[in-house]
Amino acid sequence: MNCILVSDKVTCKLLEEFVGKSSSLNLVGTFTDSLSVKNQLLKQQDIDLLFLDIEILEMDFCDYICNLDYKPNIIVISSSDQFALKAFEVNVVDYLLKPITYSRFYKAVDKAIRFYSRRDVSNNIDNELYIKNDSSLVKLKLTDIIFIEALENYVILNTKNKKFTIHFTMKALMGQLPSSIFIRVHRSFIVNKNMINTINENSIDLTVGDTSKIVPIGKSFRELLLKTINMISR
Repeated sequence: MNCILVSDKVTCKLLEEFVGKSSSLNLVGTFTDSLSVKNQLLKQQDIDLLFLDIEILEMDFCDYICNLDYKPNIIVISSSDQFALKAFEVNVVDYLLKPITYSRFYKAVDKAIRFYSRRDVSNNIDNELYIKNDSSLVKLKLTDIIFIEALENYVILNTKNKKFTIHFTMKALMGQLPSSIFIRVHRSFIVNKNMINTINENSIDLTVGDTSKIVPIGKSFRELLLKTINMISR
């Protein structure tokens, strides 16, 4: 699992040693401020695990977690257990108390690996969702979704023949969708990678039946998009 650390310098150094002992973890980055972490998660959405020291945050950690554009599995770090209940309410994997021992660290990582494995299996098998349509629930295969567009506090799921509008945020929805199929290319657009025909300088051409749909690419999302495709260049 790709992981990143955010804590004070002393704790980061200790965690770097612990990560180095674990063959299951690949350390991508170490940070001492929360803004850098948020920007890194926006640029690189293949991070599987975040070790988050809530004592370095300049805002409520629950708000911070809920407002992440991309949310990996999270292990919270703190010198006090008073926030443990709040942490688990926002679905963190584990809560580590300082001073952190390797045995406790190993236990938390093992828990994260098992959680990650279950989520990965779920994404492969349960590749569908149910959309409320009037008084009925309609089953929709994720692979049938061509692109998703934001509309204030709603999102529109676009398939070949139909559109479904649901009360959801783009951020929350992206956290529920498998990254193997979907990628966010703009603040207002998520696309099915298999439906991409052409990637232009500032836009993408998507296949929509016998026609195409042009979707804009945000500057902060373009680099990640190019990293996820197989590209041959001269």
